[in-house]
Amino acid sequence: MTARVLDGTALARTLRAEVSAEVNSLMQAGHPTPGLTVILAGDDPASAVYVSNKRRACQEAGIHSTLQQEGGDVTTASLLDQIRCLNEDPEVDGILVQLPLPRGVDADRVREAVDPRKDVDGFHLLNAGALAQGHPRLVPCTPAGIMELLRREEIPIEGARAVVLGRSLIVGRPMALLLLSAHATVTVAHSRTRDLAALCREADILVAAVGRPGLVTDEFIRPGATVIDVGTNRVSEEARVKDLVGPGSPRLESWKKRGWLLIGDVHPSRAAEVAGALTPVPGGVGPLTVAMLLRNTLAAYRMRRGLPATEPV
Repeated sequence: MTARVLDGTALARTLRAEVSAEVNSLMQAGHPTPGLTVILAGDDPASAVYVSNKRRACQEAGIHSTLQQEGGDVTTASLLDQIRCLNEDPEVDGILVQLPLPRGVDADRVREAVDPRKDVDGFHLLNAGALAQGHPRLVPCTPAGIMELLRREEIPIEGARAVVLGRSLIVGRPMALLLLSAHATVTVAHSRTRDLAALCREADILVAAVGRPGLVTDEFIRPGATVIDVGTNRVSEEARVKDLVGPGSPRLESWKKRGWLLIGDVHPSRAAEVAGALTPVPGGVGPLTVAMLLRNTLAAYRMRRGLPATEPV
């Protein structure tokens, strides 16, 4: 068996085009331009790349984006002051605080300071609570993107057995709630789960989000299952890279050039032999996260202005 590849890049392109068309329609109707502000604290180079990608996606979709960057000695108080001003700014529809925050900053206080109506990450307690109650408002982007992928790829969810491997506030927990709302039977597993591989093998839909490269092998996967790989891990060691992608993989050229390779939580070569459908890394979940950020910004824009929500395509 060779797994069907679930192309997140292609779907993300479609989603971004849909957002762009909706923004254009709003502009033609005389509404103001949607606005997103990104706060980048500290000097993490990976965060700077992520922020650049998000802002470029906003520009392409017609969403006005601004960057507030704070380097040096970032403090909780300084970030709270920034957020307070943005909460009060009527031209700002969405606020995104890029993670991770520098050491010493109280991430919980920062997250809860964002106006829940502008919380395009979906991390605020009020948005998390609404999701838990089955009345989602702004939903974390990665789980929302996965649900969109499953729906558009016509992967059956209702009545399916789903296992979410990982329990983070960003992916694992909201992912489980979204699947539950879609009438799947959901189990959340983690590093302390006993007989982990055996439990995962029960899944029709397996979502891996634990941050451990290649953890999920064929032993974790029921033949024909749908496997969603959320992991993004850099692997450098030659023998490990060859084990993960296979000695004849064209990806080895990329490893030779950069000295590392991006690998998910799923063992790509072994999983592909068993799974019915599989998201690649890169090109799977990652692009969907950015696309759903645009959609969340548009949803926040509509809610704040009393405009009706748009129905999914």
